[in-house]
Amino acid sequence: MEFIPPLSFKIPQKEKEKWRSIALFFCDRSSSLALSCNFSLVVLAFRDISPQAPTHILIIPKVKDGLSGLSKAEERHCEILGRLLYTAKLVAKQEGLEDGFRIVINDGPSGCQSVYHLHIHLLGGRQMNWPPG
Repeated sequence: MEFIPPLSFKIPQKEKEKWRSIALFFCDRSSSLALSCNFSLVVLAFRDISPQAPTHILIIPKVKDGLSGLSKAEERHCEILGRLLYTAKLVAKQEGLEDGFRIVINDGPSGCQSVYHLHIHLLGGRQMNWPPG
């Protein structure tokens, strides 16, 4: 299994600069140089600056590759889509969400997508309600 550092792991300087433009879409601009992120070679995970649950983590692919939203996915994206979900499982375990968690992907204007770079919301730490929206 691939090692995933804790969310408090500091990004190496060369990685900070490389992914800063992507992270700026999601992270507090005032702290963009001190992001607490969890990352692998292909995905980046970090805490949402406007959490909707006690645990609210965003997981994004490092390369957009046409994935502005889930509705834009093609067969060639199957590997990265699987990696995003698997990373969500690993991060949930790391965060102690043994009782469960929710995965959310907003897609398009009616789906409340506000950033057009595919990303997964990992929500946990409280009882989720149904229906969600």
